[in-house]
Amino acid sequence: MENILPYGKHHIDQDDIDAVTQVLKFQNLTQGEEVTKFENSIAEYVGAKHAVSVSSWTSGLHLSCLALGITKDDYVVTSPITFVATSNAVLYCQGKPIFCDIDPKTINLCPNKLEDLVKKHKVKAVIPVHFSGLSCDMEAIQELSVKYDFKILEDAAHALGAKHHDGSKIGSCKFSDLAGFSLHPVKSIAAGEGGIITTNNTDYYKKLIRLRSHGITKNTDPFLYHNQAFTADIKNPWYYEMHELGYNYRLTDIQCALANSQLNKLDSFISKRKEAVAYYDKKFESIEGIEPIQEKYRSISSHHLYAIRINYKRFETTRADLMLKLKETGIYSQVHYIPVLQHPFYNDHFQNINNFPNSQKYYEECLSIPLYYELTFEDQKKVIEKLKGFLIKPM
Repeated sequence: MENILPYGKHHIDQDDIDAVTQVLKFQNLTQGEEVTKFENSIAEYVGAKHAVSVSSWTSGLHLSCLALGITKDDYVVTSPITFVATSNAVLYCQGKPIFCDIDPKTINLCPNKLEDLVKKHKVKAVIPVHFSGLSCDMEAIQELSVKYDFKILEDAAHALGAKHHDGSKIGSCKFSDLAGFSLHPVKSIAAGEGGIITTNNTDYYKKLIRLRSHGITKNTDPFLYHNQAFTADIKNPWYYEMHELGYNYRLTDIQCALANSQLNKLDSFISKRKEAVAYYDKKFESIEGIEPIQEKYRSISSHHLYAIRINYKRFETTRADLMLKLKETGIYSQVHYIPVLQHPFYNDHFQNINNFPNSQKYYEECLSIPLYYELTFEDQKKVIEKLKGFLIKPM
């Protein structure tokens, strides 16, 4: 087998290993200083007041929906082109996800189609997905939220380090109530697993802190049972209260130590990805039938993925055949994503995918090819040569 090139990959160096080792040797493994350090660092990096780390971005989506008050039969709009966790979180709260087609130029939720939806349905919240690290048109979505009275939760799983169109950082919550990122190994920075939520709303922050730890409060909220909490007006050192039904969605200090070390390298990670993206873009200019997505928006994206649209009929092949041939040469590609509504569970219970022509067409054409920090120009040259070799028939 030749050198394997995955579609995405984390980068770990000695600083990361040393940071984790330090925790293992000398610090708390959970609920310690590394967690607080990471939350403060993320809040500072994106320009938000608060950040709350969680065990995964899926748990972050769940808690964020709870913080926004999503409950039984509340409508929540999101994109069909996302991982199922986005809409699943709405279902965890017994809400009703409804889907808005994408803009084919950005692969993000289309504001015009969103307005058509929120005119017809009383919507509690909208979850824009910043696909591949490119910001949705958040100014337009925020204007709609004021006009139609809904909350905004940014699914920024792909987008740590990216910017909105006005230059502000995604995660600053300048245009939203809450935002959040994934710390999965293929994302901008890795913590093994994990997620982090940002907000400027202190009430949401306090609720998120409670919900991620069993609904318990120790110091952030007033105690309800004063006679049990205090002795002679001095807080009893063992005392805590469960104020609501919560979850164990905490992130460990081991993971946060890795994330803290990775965060120091985030800007260099993104810079290297931009170089790789520019190389791909240049090489694909001359290949008819292959179109990179989001090419006009490179300056603000975090470049989580390098996805292309391929006219498979033009090349007289199928995506499955191409992916298998690439894999035989050590090149692993992926599809992001199967539209949510095409999964059996959603297809049985929700709207038909035929109502989303832009999403369906994108799904039929898309392919994610290798993009990550350690990818070399020689690696990229191989990817391009193999793609051309498998797609373009000799004259």
